[in-house]
Amino acid sequence: MTTLTKHESSAKLRAGAPTPRGGLRRFGDLKIALFFIAPAMIGFVLFYVVPTFRGIYLSFTEYNILGDPEWVGFDNYAAIAKDALFWNSLAVTGQYVLINIVLQTALALGLALLMDRVAKSTLVRGALLLPYLMSNVIAALLWFWMLDYQIGVVNQFIEWSGLPRVAFFGSEEWAIPTQALINTWRHMGYTALLIFAGLQAIPQHLYEVANLDGASPFQTFRKVTMPLLRPVLVLVLVVTVIGSFQVFDTVAVTTQGGPVNATRVIQYYIYQRAFTESDFGYGSAIAVILFLILALVAFIQMKFLRGNESDLD
Repeated sequence: MTTLTKHESSAKLRAGAPTPRGGLRRFGDLKIALFFIAPAMIGFVLFYVVPTFRGIYLSFTEYNILGDPEWVGFDNYAAIAKDALFWNSLAVTGQYVLINIVLQTALALGLALLMDRVAKSTLVRGALLLPYLMSNVIAALLWFWMLDYQIGVVNQFIEWSGLPRVAFFGSEEWAIPTQALINTWRHMGYTALLIFAGLQAIPQHLYEVANLDGASPFQTFRKVTMPLLRPVLVLVLVVTVIGSFQVFDTVAVTTQGGPVNATRVIQYYIYQRAFTESDFGYGSAIAVILFLILALVAFIQMKFLRGNESDLD
């Protein structure tokens, strides 16, 4: 009896153990997966990881493209601390980010709610993405001509309305808000699509329960929609803030940092120091500071807004 029990136990263990053929199959699947992942990983290493570490190294050097890097330690960072243009570019970028984030998130949330409750047509929903499919440079040039002080159709309409013309790109007061509005127009359709996807994940029976309890539409939005939409909104905020801090092309093709440094955002200042003035060490140091700022902002958003948690049980 004892012998049979031992034999039965051994048979069960053998039945539960993976066969060599199964192990080989899993190893073969791993090789296939690595084969498909390899191109993306190679590109990531070559175009992101290596340039990142190269930039960190150059930030501690004095380097132009005609010579070899010369180690200077923290001299570039010490110079940045006293650089009025750097602090101006940081302030200008912060102003741009604030305007862009507030407008883009509010408009995108409104569009997402309209897509979810009113606009059921796929054609209408797809039309909202059309500005996002346009190149940043083309969008900037389009609005640059439309908002031109002399021949722009917007200023002609303003003058026809009896109001004075506005120097949208030539005024220190209007330059950054104009840049922010252009990028808000271009990206709000994509942001609305992300929020719309989050709305689709909210169970409909929660709205039915709220309706049966006599909740008004505003109470339903505040008590049901917003709490359950929070992870998506945090994701949108993180992506939008990072993208806003990296604004460059709109400024480069319209104002080139002017008038009087009013639109010299930090990315354009990096480009100017590194590629226009051939001071790659100094430009790399500013880029490293920008990287640290973005990492800190993303961490704060995820930590305090609880972006990795959901209120949906």
